[in-house]
Formats: sequence, structure tokens, C-alpha cells
Amino acid sequence: MVERYRSFAEFWPYYVSEHSRPGTRLLHFCGTLLLLPVLLLAVLTSPWYLLLLPLVGYGFAWISHATVERNKPATFDYPLWSLLADFKMFALMCTGRMKAEVEKYGRK
Repeated sequence: MVERYRSFAEFWPYYVSEHSRPGTRLLHFCGTLLLLPVLLLAVLTSPWYLLLLPLVGYGFAWISHATVERNKPATFDYPLWSLLADFKMFALMCTGRMKAEVEKYGRK
């Protein structure tokens, strides 16, 4: 049975522990970063490109969980919190603060 988190603050340590390997975080970062040009393309040319957003964002993430982290993506059990956590992780990686989170909550 899946543990149910009652808040994002409770969920965040779990999310970080499921992204403890650098390769997993790198692939998530790439997928999130690629969302920006796809979104821009959709706005400037055709809204049909919006259909690529889940493929780009989740594609990189799911590949990382299957090949690097070897665990089940949190998206399946916590879709909204996982999306928010991915953007938080992206921001923390951009500012160089994600390593501290992994040291605090990552797998031991």
C-alpha cells in the first residue's frame, strides 16, 4: 500500500529520496528545460505543440527512473505534487541548492 502524504512538505523528502542519483536529476532537468522551447513553439506557431509537453517532460523523467534510479516514478501515485516537486528540484538545481537537499533527504 502506498503511503499517503498529507502535505507537500511531507512529500518533498520522499521525492528527493526517489531522485538521489545525479543521472536521474540530470535527465529530469533536461526534460524540464526542454519544456520551455516546446511551449514557446506552441505559442508562436501552433497550439498542437502543447501535445508534446507531457512527452518531453515525463519522457526524460520516466526514462531516468527506469534506467538510472530503477524505481517507480512518484508521478503515478502523486501526479500534482510530483509536478510541483519537479519544478522545485529544477529551480534548486539552477541555483546550486539541490545537492544540500539530496544530502539531507537522499537515500543513505
